[in-house]
Amino acid sequence: MKMSINFKNIQWGAAVGVLLLLAGCKKDFADINTNPSNVTTPEIKFLLSFSEERMATYQGTEWVWEGFEQTYRFTQHFTMSPYELTTNVNSRYGAYYGQILPNLAEIRRQIDLKDNKADYAKAKAVTYILGIMQGLKVTDLNGSIPYTEAMKGRYDGVFSPAFDNQQALFTAWLAELNTAITDLTAASTSSTVSYGTSDIIYKSDWTKWAKLANTLKLRIAARFENENAAKTAEIAKEVANSPVGPLQLSDDDAVYSSRDYDASGGAINYRDIKYGSTALINFMKKVNDPRTGVYFNPNDLVGSFKDTLTKYASTLPAFIDINDPLIQFQGGPVDWTLNAPQQNYFRNAFVVSPLNKYNLISTINRRFFAPRWDGTTTGTYTELLAGAAESCFLMAEFIKKGYATGDFNAWYNKGIEASIKSMNTIAKTAGSTTAFSGTGAAEISAYQNNALVKLNGTNDLERIYVQQHVNLVREPNEAFVFCRRTGYPKTGSAYFGREVFNEPIPRRFWIDDPGEVNRANWTAAYSEQGFTPNVKDALSLSKERVWYDKKAPAFGAGN
Repeated sequence: MKMSINFKNIQWGAAVGVLLLLAGCKKDFADINTNPSNVTTPEIKFLLSFSEERMATYQGTEWVWEGFEQTYRFTQHFTMSPYELTTNVNSRYGAYYGQILPNLAEIRRQIDLKDNKADYAKAKAVTYILGIMQGLKVTDLNGSIPYTEAMKGRYDGVFSPAFDNQQALFTAWLAELNTAITDLTAASTSSTVSYGTSDIIYKSDWTKWAKLANTLKLRIAARFENENAAKTAEIAKEVANSPVGPLQLSDDDAVYSSRDYDASGGAINYRDIKYGSTALINFMKKVNDPRTGVYFNPNDLVGSFKDTLTKYASTLPAFIDINDPLIQFQGGPVDWTLNAPQQNYFRNAFVVSPLNKYNLISTINRRFFAPRWDGTTTGTYTELLAGAAESCFLMAEFIKKGYATGDFNAWYNKGIEASIKSMNTIAKTAGSTTAFSGTGAAEISAYQNNALVKLNGTNDLERIYVQQHVNLVREPNEAFVFCRRTGYPKTGSAYFGREVFNEPIPRRFWIDDPGEVNRANWTAAYSEQGFTPNVKDALSLSKERVWYDKKAPAFGAGN
């Protein structure tokens, strides 16, 4: 959608938290309190729009420096020439405290000051869901973070907020989500206050917000599993029994769309082209996945290339089967240190004659990820903040494991349908290759009933895992968390095996020394977690894990 809100009038709200943790110094807000040109009673709907918009748009650097350059290689979705882990990662941390939480806290404060604050219960509930959604991303790679005292600098003068560990965070967030669901599902009245269309995610559809809250509960349940499976079961049962349930249909997806913004744009090619991995492309070809052309671009082996090969008595490299019906999709090794034959063709074309040269390795579909990467001025960018397919697959996983009751096969098939439809919608609005035209019913049904896709009672959990993996290509943080917590794709699997990967994979990021004002809390938090302060190299970070990751398997080890 096209944004028309004047954010200049509300940016003061985003400033209230940035000094608490990042600058490490105390702020005198006297001018704000006395200057008559400053807004003292902001319109909460604009404060919400600002935080929602920032949840998506801060991610430009996250896509480029984390997703494309690092985590997608760790999850083995994509491959590219390896580059060092840089200090440009972890933009999620600063964005949380500087751009997202401040306005959410201010909305709550403004509501609490109103005589009719009960009419704002649903509006207030939304602020907790947004804060938790981003908070999960921040703790995923940082461990203990400030939360309960994070926004008290402006209101209470607390400029040295305590760091909450993950157990405390998850407990607090579950309580807040449960309260939010209760408030959102309560009967509305004529006096219930709505954000209207200023809510750029759900247009104040309270039921969808409640579903999103349940999906976030499932995310927390997944993070608990390796430390406290009983808690995972407790949460899974609550969601399974919830009258509204989690996100289930592609129309439920929490997305930010904009014709004026493109997360990575031309930077999608920064430092190197990104290609599909051998394992992922080979699997998607094997099961005739309709998303193959959505995720990846075909190589040059299309049209009359066979006639050209015959004319010049040329033979394709041995890793390519000339009779492959999907020969136009070829992946490359994730680890570029391996002496794999595909590696020679990442940057070099296969030369048949001076006039006939073929690029063999499929690049990622840049139009799908960045509609305007090549200067095109059409196409709408979509940031998938949370998807229905994700929660459907989590429900299938949890029911299969016995954490909740229900039909895991039904949830699995709902996940497949939601994923294909979601990816198709993103591709269509981007002006990219789509998975289907029309309703997609035939393509989705064919895929669900493919013998290599449908559950067969033999390796059902792995198949559920693999569909989660294939789906999470537009949710890089969740993709990383999934691979880290489960150890899938599993090394040596005949179904979908993880490739050899010799690089150390960081299991956490780092929080810089916040300065004298909060160094004591930061040091205590790092000591409690067993973290080495100020280390920023991948090898060191590969040896230190956040709390919920400590008992998780190694990448590829399965669980």
